[in-house]
Amino acid sequence: MPLFIVICGIVLLFLLIAVFKLNAFISFIIACLVVGVFQGMELESIIQSIQKGIGSTLGFLVLILGLGAMLGKLVADSGAAQRITSRLVDSFGIKNIQWAVVLAGFIVGIPMFYTVGFVILIPLVFTVAAATQLPLIYVGLPMLASLSVTHGFLPPHPAPTAIAGMFDASIGKTLLYGIIVAIPAIVIAGPLFSRTIKKIKATPLPEFFNPRVLTDEEMPKMGISILTALLPVILIGFSTVLEYLLPMDFPFKSLLIFIGNPVMAMLISVLVAMFTLGLSRGKKMNEVMDSLSASISSITMVMLIIAGAGALKQILVDSGVSEYIGGLLSETSISPLLLAWLIATIMRVCIGSATVAGLTAAGIVLPLVTGDAQVKPELMVLAIGSGSLMLSHVNDGGFWLFKEYFNLTVKETLSTWTVMETMVGVLGIIGVMLLNLIV
Repeated sequence: MPLFIVICGIVLLFLLIAVFKLNAFISFIIACLVVGVFQGMELESIIQSIQKGIGSTLGFLVLILGLGAMLGKLVADSGAAQRITSRLVDSFGIKNIQWAVVLAGFIVGIPMFYTVGFVILIPLVFTVAAATQLPLIYVGLPMLASLSVTHGFLPPHPAPTAIAGMFDASIGKTLLYGIIVAIPAIVIAGPLFSRTIKKIKATPLPEFFNPRVLTDEEMPKMGISILTALLPVILIGFSTVLEYLLPMDFPFKSLLIFIGNPVMAMLISVLVAMFTLGLSRGKKMNEVMDSLSASISSITMVMLIIAGAGALKQILVDSGVSEYIGGLLSETSISPLLLAWLIATIMRVCIGSATVAGLTAAGIVLPLVTGDAQVKPELMVLAIGSGSLMLSHVNDGGFWLFKEYFNLTVKETLSTWTVMETMVGVLGIIGVMLLNLIV
């Protein structure tokens, strides 16, 4: 009976979001109430569980997401993202243009949310395709594969960061393992796959083709652009490596680990970006602050959706559903990693949003790793992230973003975007399963 209630709750969530077009946060709260009531929870306990779930989820995430949005805004507004892309394209040349946009998507995608990175980089992709006379899909799809993988696999993006928190996974290890899994997924689903679909004629809509392009003088230098964009990754990765290399009695070990804490890494990166991409380039402090304030408004709904997913997770835990499901799943011979991927895939197909699918799946499979030392929580994060990217179709906002910007039919979008996302998801879980044999 508890499993049936969960299925009904998830179906209700899907109907509210996909069919009735209700706001995802409101849909989550309604699903929480329904599951709680039918599970026999006291009404007051349901509200307390919702509050606890939201608080525990956002307590850590609000810092990461807020600071991440600020950094992404500074990187975008200063022209650093455009500088990185332009220089890479110039350096790689026409023959290797795909690798240039892949690297640009990866570098820019790490500090930025998917939609922000998409909107910033897509006009440059249009320009590159027009200048080189190469098919638009051939140039654009590799960059989007790179952006999609960073969105699904790598902190400080919302879903992987939130799921890592739920599973008590190390952000540093998740980032390190994520990069290892991401590279082959990007290469195969991006440059290699796009070479097989050159015949599809994508044409950018006129209103998306003539954005303002900054002049060379208006953009920061290449070194500053890359250093600032990747500083969170550098600090977190550096700290993670030193934690294992340095002896316990090393005088400054605790300080170095503290600096690599995701919250501190993001804070330091934002402060550095305020100077390197703002004040040092002649902007006044009030201009920089206005930019930071604007960045927060863009992620408010993202945080609410994540909070809603956290509330549903808490309802599943407090009502005993998670323990019940965990007991059922513990009897199966399927690998917990593969099972997590399958559940995330189902959520992705039903709900559409990769973030929502990942967080919902995480709440369901959380009992699988509770107290199980044989299951690496970092790999669970990546398995769920891989599943959350699978089979993007008409209920996913990213599907329509790609379709409209590239001026494709639904059929053409399914044969390009959907196939690419599915390849990323399949290659991701293969990478995770192989990595599980090593680490």
